[in-house]
Amino acid sequence: MRAWSCSPRHVPPAGRLQIDIMYNQKLKDYLASHVFPRVQTPAQYMGGELNSVRKNYGDVRGKLCLAFPDTYTIGMSHHGLQVLYSLMNRREDWACERAFAPWLDMEDQLRQANLPLYSLENYTPLSEFDVLGFSLQYEICSPNVLTMLDLGGIPLRAAQRTLADPLVIAGGPCTQNPEPLAPFIDVFVTGDGEPSLPMICDLWLELREQHRENGKFAHGEAGRQQRDEALAQLAAALPFCYAPRFYAPEYVDGRLVSLLRTRTDVPETIEPSVISDLDGTPLPTSPVVPFIECVHDRIAIEIMRGCPWQCRFCQSTVIKRPLRIREVDTIINGALESYRNTGFNEISILSLSSSDYPHFEELVTRLKNIFTPLGVNISIPSLRVNQQLRSVAELIGNKRRSSLTLAPEVARDDMREQIRKKIKNEDLYEGCRAAFQNNFESVKLYFMCGLPGEREVDLDGIIEMSEKISRIGKEVRGRFARVTTSVSNFVPKSHTPYQWNGMQTREYFHWAHEYLYKKKRVRSVNIKCHDVETSLLEGLLSRGDRRIADVVELAWKRGARMDSWRENMNAQRWWGAVADCGVDVQQAIHEPYPLTAKLPWDHLNIKYGRTFLEKEQNRSLVQLETMAEAK
Repeated sequence: MRAWSCSPRHVPPAGRLQIDIMYNQKLKDYLASHVFPRVQTPAQYMGGELNSVRKNYGDVRGKLCLAFPDTYTIGMSHHGLQVLYSLMNRREDWACERAFAPWLDMEDQLRQANLPLYSLENYTPLSEFDVLGFSLQYEICSPNVLTMLDLGGIPLRAAQRTLADPLVIAGGPCTQNPEPLAPFIDVFVTGDGEPSLPMICDLWLELREQHRENGKFAHGEAGRQQRDEALAQLAAALPFCYAPRFYAPEYVDGRLVSLLRTRTDVPETIEPSVISDLDGTPLPTSPVVPFIECVHDRIAIEIMRGCPWQCRFCQSTVIKRPLRIREVDTIINGALESYRNTGFNEISILSLSSSDYPHFEELVTRLKNIFTPLGVNISIPSLRVNQQLRSVAELIGNKRRSSLTLAPEVARDDMREQIRKKIKNEDLYEGCRAAFQNNFESVKLYFMCGLPGEREVDLDGIIEMSEKISRIGKEVRGRFARVTTSVSNFVPKSHTPYQWNGMQTREYFHWAHEYLYKKKRVRSVNIKCHDVETSLLEGLLSRGDRRIADVVELAWKRGARMDSWRENMNAQRWWGAVADCGVDVQQAIHEPYPLTAKLPWDHLNIKYGRTFLEKEQNRSLVQLETMAEAK
């Protein structure tokens, strides 16, 4: 499908609706009368929310669309989107707009009417932007990227685009292994988006103008060659830009053995973009307020970036180094301004480990003193289990908060030593006791199963810990506390010490889940295990090389849409695509990589580098031997 356009470089076919260049009122009116009445929750496709920014294109140099490959309710809850939207719209020379993956009914309506996917601010087709920036937060959303490109009128494969098409870039945690989406993205960006995005946007405009002749871009092969040259110049100038078209993979016996540059003017390895002064980077104090209920309806304030800990399973702690903080006054002032600009009745302070923020007690005390009289709740996710947890419940407790969320990950001390999560059960139990004493009614726990060296006793420990916390609730409050135990299936991630490990099998995960369900005795404890097929697909997309791109495209062509939503997941469609693309599932998901192997993501650099990860992996193997002997 090719979307209709408002640009002078395209002429809409006869019978299609003509769209104004500045604000596509006719498209908006057509959608309102013919499309919105036929879809669920049409407000998510309308735009015009409080604090959204609509600029006149005649007043700006460039147009950027931030594309989130999931629903509006998920994308509008993502803090990073609000940060970049605010950042780029502060500039007078850029218009920054938003687009989200449409739900299945909306996609069907757009295709039936031959309408383009558009931005919410100006109803502009995605093909008319200078830059289209995807935020890749979850591997299973990969087909949604193709949906948005196709509906937006942009060629799926990057090699088919000319300079007349937008620059398609992608950032976010999934870019830590960019290869499964490499053929569809022009440039991947690793690291912090605040310094990198403006530089990419500005340079791209300059490079495009250098190749424009008589106000036009070349078509066909000449146009594609023009784009190649512009992209090579971009990649050569900005060390955090990875343009996969200039890197050719080589395979031996089904394994990647090298990734060779096809031209010498692009870097051999890619450096992450790093923001050095987090406190000096403006907060998004006028976030867009959604028309509909979203996953997180609240003000989000990032207090710290990075994590002081080095858990072996955690990718975020590696890729978000170094640790940087915002000052208490900066956070307080940002929260007050955000409250005045939105009216939200909840503020969430964000970081990988909020209670490790060095001024945590001062910050929470001041926030409560200011916002409690205003009827505003303070939410503090990502609490670390340590001695401080015993006082945190009293510090943050209030009448409106009834649940405490903690992530012990595993329940036994020797397994914690293995994953390098240095917490103690005693601190966890006493923290929960203090929470129940301060009117908390329930606890949510996050665990993993399928970790290297996992034993039955580790699964036993999950149930024992959950039930003990419920009993502590009975001791304090006179009735068993509700405990929700969420168990995810461990997926080895790139740039972690476990990146060489294979993933457990389907049979193991089903056995482990059934074991947990049967082991539970206390009715107030609820065990929720993640879907096995979804986790295995996440493993495929996390560990795979560039050949997995063909699987993504084939699954998409066969109907893969919104597969991160359980009601839409069709695992057999994926496994059929895997088989038809000739991918060896055992090798791709379950077999470990040799420690000396070339990994699909080795060309992306991280702080401390691969040498540090190798040392941690070797230490892990020694500890696993000790655990096995003590079994």
